[in-house]
Amino acid sequence: MTRPARVVVDLTALRHNLSRVRALAPRSKVMAILKADAYGHGIARAAQALSGADAFGVACLEEARELQEARARRPVVLLEGPFSASELPQISNSGFEIVVHHVSQLEMLEKTRLARPVRCWLKIDTGMHRLGFEVEAAAAAWRRLHECRSVEGPARLMTHLARASHAGDEWTREQLRRFESAGRGLDAECSIANSAGVLAWPESQADWVRPGLMLYGVSPLEKGTGADHGLRPAMSFSSRLISVRRLARGEPVGYGADWRCPEDMAVGVVAAGYGDGFPRHAKTGTPVLVRGRRTTIVGVASMDMLTVDLRPVPEAAVGDEVELWGGGLPIEEVARHAGTIPYEVLCGVQKRLSFVAHGEGEDAVSM
Repeated sequence: MTRPARVVVDLTALRHNLSRVRALAPRSKVMAILKADAYGHGIARAAQALSGADAFGVACLEEARELQEARARRPVVLLEGPFSASELPQISNSGFEIVVHHVSQLEMLEKTRLARPVRCWLKIDTGMHRLGFEVEAAAAAWRRLHECRSVEGPARLMTHLARASHAGDEWTREQLRRFESAGRGLDAECSIANSAGVLAWPESQADWVRPGLMLYGVSPLEKGTGADHGLRPAMSFSSRLISVRRLARGEPVGYGADWRCPEDMAVGVVAAGYGDGFPRHAKTGTPVLVRGRRTTIVGVASMDMLTVDLRPVPEAAVGDEVELWGGGLPIEEVARHAGTIPYEVLCGVQKRLSFVAHGEGEDAVSM
């Protein structure tokens, strides 16, 4: 028998979540964000399931090549642009699009002769203070791109919202005002909204939206879950009990011996741990489902195993399924118990797990 820890990716859920983006932002084109291996879901399978998007966004050329090898039929945008001038010929030959966020990238384009011009997006820093041209410098940079022989057509404009997950936040309103100011008088398509913008800031839904987390069925907002917004989780992570032990009151469980049984009780061992991507800092009390019923982990996660309280499931036995997150247990809840965010939990899923894709359909890639 192979190790029972596995991830199931629901491709039907991915397609459903894209349809929710379309419903929430009906006048916008959609750039589906597939960086970090599609947030742990597998970039090739996610691209096939999300083929109804208008473009794909990735972090780097390596990810763009993966989409090319998967025969993705949508424009691919490198969200951090070229890291060196040596990448520009391949970007040009492959038809990839690039985000230009720094004057050094603008100078690369001006100094490099390309067989075919590249489509560019100009990033404006409206308050995230991570990447982008200052608001006051944006118009001049856009005009330089417009005059550059290596650039195809007018560059699109984009920015990134720092606090869109906080509904009604004044800083987001200020970013929207700054973006409007920066683009005034420029004949360019615009993109502002990330997932949180799509859900909580309809005024940020410009010509393009750039959803990431919500495509995978997870809420980017401070509270609640994806289900609150009509989204379906695309990833389920489960394993099975490989041991059931009866322990006496006061006996310790796990590394450090910091957690002790409050009474005589059964403790189960699950074949999954932080080596698979379960968050190491998830505390005692983090929920799991055993035989579909809610209980909690006890002690700390090991590399390959978790220990769980079986008092709520007294009939539990070796071989029973344990859901660590998925349709029955929102990943948002698990992340909160681990003191982190769902993005990190999803991206931490390890490749040693067995991955199964459901709801593939005729156009899906089986991985």
